[in-house]
Amino acid sequence: MIFQHPDLICAFSTRPENMSLAYGDTKDVLLNRREFLGSLGVDPDALVCAKQVHGAVVKYVTEADRGRGALSAESAIEGTDALITDKKNLPLGIFTADCLSIFLFDPTNLSIGVIHAGWRSSRENIAVKTINLMAEKFRTKAAHLYVGFGPALRKCCYEVGEEFRSYFSDCVKESDGKLFLDLAAVNLKQLLELGVERARIHDTKICTCCRNKDYFSFRKEGNSCGRIASVIMLK
Repeated sequence: MIFQHPDLICAFSTRPENMSLAYGDTKDVLLNRREFLGSLGVDPDALVCAKQVHGAVVKYVTEADRGRGALSAESAIEGTDALITDKKNLPLGIFTADCLSIFLFDPTNLSIGVIHAGWRSSRENIAVKTINLMAEKFRTKAAHLYVGFGPALRKCCYEVGEEFRSYFSDCVKESDGKLFLDLAAVNLKQLLELGVERARIHDTKICTCCRNKDYFSFRKEGNSCGRIASVIMLK
């Protein structure tokens, strides 16, 4: 669990159960989702998913979207990497295998969001754009938000090329002649600059590559790897 709150369900899965209908071994995904979501008290048929494209599009999810992507990859919301809602019993899910999942909870206005934040989306300030849309739709204030970082490829293992110095100058460090990106630090910096309070940001600090026995890692496994699910829902 990321947050503990009576109005909220918020969790991420672990391996070996693949949760993605688009990547890895997909034959048991619907069963895997039923078991995982059922253990949380979430209706798996109601899950709303996105066709993630490493962009910065944010979607406001309503009852009309209920179940999109729950039973087929084709029915997921197109070209989207972040989902927000203020509707109860409407679970939002994203899928990762090294990218950072970010959970958002506004207890004042009872609204939520979940973000698929890879380096491309982070370079486009997807977390900031998501919170700005929450402000527009729900009157969310950054200072009132709770934010959680799920498992992701961390600075210990996220080796990158020289061009990343220009993308994230403050969050790329050199070690033994190699460059490493701190993706969590990129998003933390953006959130703090927007006005989110540091004390309200919880980081699991889990590295998917270091803990590959527990989490899928594209960097470690390549194209055959599955995905974990990061799910959030208002009760």
